[in-house]
Amino acid sequence: MKSNLDNIDFKMAAEEEKQLRHDVMAHVHTFGHCCPKAAAIIHLGATSCYVGDNTDLIILRNAFDLLLPKLARVISRLADFAKERASLPTLGFTHFQAFIITGQTYTRKVDIEVLSVLASLGASVHKICTDIRLLANLKEMEEPFEKQQIGSSAMPYKRNPMRSERCCSLARHLMTLIVDPLQTASVQWFERTLDDSANRRICLAEAFLTADTILNTLQNISEGLVVYPKVIERRIRQELPFMATENIIMAMVKAGGNRQDCHEKIRVLSQQAAAVVKQEGGDNDLIERIQADAYFSPIHSQLDRLLDPSSFTGRASQQVQRFLEEEVYPLLKPYESVMKVKAELCL
Repeated sequence: MKSNLDNIDFKMAAEEEKQLRHDVMAHVHTFGHCCPKAAAIIHLGATSCYVGDNTDLIILRNAFDLLLPKLARVISRLADFAKERASLPTLGFTHFQAFIITGQTYTRKVDIEVLSVLASLGASVHKICTDIRLLANLKEMEEPFEKQQIGSSAMPYKRNPMRSERCCSLARHLMTLIVDPLQTASVQWFERTLDDSANRRICLAEAFLTADTILNTLQNISEGLVVYPKVIERRIRQELPFMATENIIMAMVKAGGNRQDCHEKIRVLSQQAAAVVKQEGGDNDLIERIQADAYFSPIHSQLDRLLDPSSFTGRASQQVQRFLEEEVYPLLKPYESVMKVKAELCL
């Protein structure tokens, strides 16, 4: 595999992608053709995003490696220019800027940085509350719902996640406010123009007021989230056979099978099982199909273990604990004195 890293048959990969309609698997098959002895284990335990996302991160890093030297040269040239002419008398400006030499007026780039943080908060909150809304639709989780609360005027059974809906709505508004300071900073004449003040009075205040409302609402949601383990368990049972396919493939490879051959076998059986679920309204019978297929006989005795839900969580619980201890709790420490304040909403 190492000796063939740069031996890429792009023509074959293109033909494979036409047939498979999957870019990563097209290259997996092409790489296997170049490395027949390794074909059975290529992509073992991996996913397309494992390949694609890591590649994207490498490309992004390399792209910054290209941009940063150019930015450094621009800054260097301007620094040389400033040093050369530092003693040249010019007409002065009462609102002169730069961070460490600010006079009367701070640079409007500060507003961009402030609203960038708040806009980023809006994006995070929108993502969190969208996930809560989706999980509520699946009945796995719900936001707080008052005893007399009405979810819908037309449909009495509904329990609309209106707090999360409100957070998403306001978060979209918060995200759009970053455009104002970007435009304001870009059109300042020398030090500033006086057309910035009316805009800033609106967008800065609105951003903080909107963020305040969003955080109050999200705190209220997070203090009363309800989880339904039985619903989660039922949905896991329905999807577990499909989820287990990668573990089954890895077990087959350990038993001497070929990863790509096993992937194809599982793909065919999975499509058949999916047809039963989608077209006939039946139960997922993928495991029964695997048990009936002699090809998988080497791992038939392992199926119960491979289908244990706890075997899919890996280090998740330890990762949560480590993240809390190393990232979250240290950030919360300066705010210990206000942690007990409850969020009261007037909805």
